Amino acid sequence: MSGDDARVTVGLRVPYDLQHDVDQLRRFVADAEDAGLDRLCLGDHVTFKGGTGFDGLQNATAVAVLSRRITVETAVYLLPLRHPVPVARQLASLAAFAPGRVVFGVGVGGDDPAELRACGVDPATRGRRMDESLAIVRELLSGEAVTAEGRFFALDAVRIQPVPATAVPVVIGGRSPAALRRTARFGDGWLGLWVSPRRYAEACLEIEREAEAIGRAVPTWSHGMHVWCGFDDDRTAAGERLADEMESLYRTPFDKFARYSPYGSAQDVADALRPYVDSGCRSVNLIATAATASRAIEGAGAVQALLNDEHA
Repeated sequence: MSGDDARVTVGLRVPYDLQHDVDQLRRFVADAEDAGLDRLCLGDHVTFKGGTGFDGLQNATAVAVLSRRITVETAVYLLPLRHPVPVARQLASLAAFAPGRVVFGVGVGGDDPAELRACGVDPATRGRRMDESLAIVRELLSGEAVTAEGRFFALDAVRIQPVPATAVPVVIGGRSPAALRRTARFGDGWLGLWVSPRRYAEACLEIEREAEAIGRAVPTWSHGMHVWCGFDDDRTAAGERLADEMESLYRTPFDKFARYSPYGSAQDVADALRPYVDSGCRSVNLIATAATASRAIEGAGAVQALLNDEHA
């Protein structure tokens, strides 16, 4: 985000187990709103590492219906696994439930190539599918009739009506140079993951320079960070819980992620995030592990206050 004095917004990803239990989800959404958090984020997988799944747009719609004022963000939705026309329709429907409160965060996936193959997608083509899909989704959400003859999708004067009254921002996740170029071409912002504060600042500059080079003007970029973290008064317990969840999901040793995944008290997490704020980051999404969902909300709220120099 631009402006050194801008407020730091904080989002919290809805825990995986709550995305299948409407009563717990209802309580979580209400508690997050009462805590003053800025966003709730939803992950997305079709069949990950042997079958795990949670549909990002369906669950975002559930949160939108259950909420009153909080922003709902997919972080991130695996767009290359889907056809862009029904995705545009789903986004338009979601935006009707939460006008001005929807952010479409997208990523190419790839942590589990079998997931792409299960959806009929060659993993080697996921970046090109993403680019083609993003161009179509953005044009459809503008209300234009889209005619296209691409490598993956052919459209003949396809239109989506009604379109969202307030434009849905698109933020693009990924660490690769291709992800940064994709953000410059199609995005309203970039969502960093597992990058250092220095790399975060460098990537934002690269995106903005690339956009200028292709003649694309974005008045205000919505860049941010997506951060795994763990909350507990006992720092050892926080680290163990975080490691267990990340290793269970990614099937990769926690050592690979530890540098970028703070844990302990809210102060510990805020201290680890402060260098990102100093590098210009004004939007943070927390993927938080804690003993209970309430503790995760409490921790995220305290981090929000600390990063904004409020009384936590």
